[in-house]
Amino acid sequence: VSDASGCSMIALLHTGAAKFPPNLLSRSRQAVSPLFPAGVLEGFCSIVSRKLASHGFGASMAAMSSFPPQRYHYFLVLDFEATCDKPQIHPQEIIEFPILKLNGRTMEIESTFHMYVQPVVHPQLTPFCTELTGIIQGMVDGQPSLQQVLERVDEWMAKEGLLDPSVKSIFVTCGDWDLKVMLPGQCQYLGLPVADYFKQWINLKKAYSFAMGSWPKNGLLDMNKGLNLQHIGRPHSGIDDCKNIANIMKTLAHRGFIFKQTSKPF
Repeated sequence: VSDASGCSMIALLHTGAAKFPPNLLSRSRQAVSPLFPAGVLEGFCSIVSRKLASHGFGASMAAMSSFPPQRYHYFLVLDFEATCDKPQIHPQEIIEFPILKLNGRTMEIESTFHMYVQPVVHPQLTPFCTELTGIIQGMVDGQPSLQQVLERVDEWMAKEGLLDPSVKSIFVTCGDWDLKVMLPGQCQYLGLPVADYFKQWINLKKAYSFAMGSWPKNGLLDMNKGLNLQHIGRPHSGIDDCKNIANIMKTLAHRGFIFKQTSKPF
C-alpha cells in the first residue's frame, strides 16, 4: 500500500510539477523517496506518469489546478464588425461574423466560426469603414447574406454540440452593442428571427470591472494593459478582437474569476 501511495504521489507531482512551489515539490519527493531503492522510484513513476498522461490525466490535473470551475461548459466569444462612416450610416449591417468556442474547463479555443457577410442596404464599404476594420470591398462582395450566415451559425452550433440542452454555453462580447443593439436591430430591419442563444451574454467589460475594480474605458486596449497582456493582431478586426477577448478571459480565470451572465433576460 505504501509503495502504491508513494508512487501515486510522485506521479501526481510529475504530471503537475510546474504547478507546485519548488520547496513543496522537493519536500514531497524527499518524503516518499525512502520507500524505494535508489533509481527505482524515478524510473517506475515516470512510467506511471506517462500512462496517466496518455489518458489525459496530467492535462486535466494541470487544468484543474489552474482554473476554478466555471458555470458554463463553453464560452462563445463573438465580436461583430459592421458598415460604418462619419457621420454614421443607417442601418448598419454586419460584415464580419466571428465566434470562438472556448472550453470552460481549460479556457482554450476548441473551434472557430468565421465568415464575412455581404451588406445589402449599403453594399459599398466606405473608406472610413475599410480604414477602421481592415475589411476591403473584395472581402464582402459575393459573400453570404446575414440570413445565410445565421443559418450556418446554427449548423455550426449543432455540429459542435452546443444545442444539446445538457451543454451550458453563453456568448461573450466586449460590450453590449453586438447582441443588444446590432444583431437584433439588423434582424428586425430584415424581418429575421433572433435565435434564443443570442439573447443572453457576458459583457467582458463588466466582468473585467468586477474582477479588477476599474472600468476599461478603452475596451480591449485598457483590459490588455491592466493585465499586462500584449494586444493580438489588429484593433477592430473581428477575429483578432475575439482572440484578445479569449486571452483576457483565460487570464482572469487563471486569477480565480468566475464568469457570470451580465445581460438581462429578453
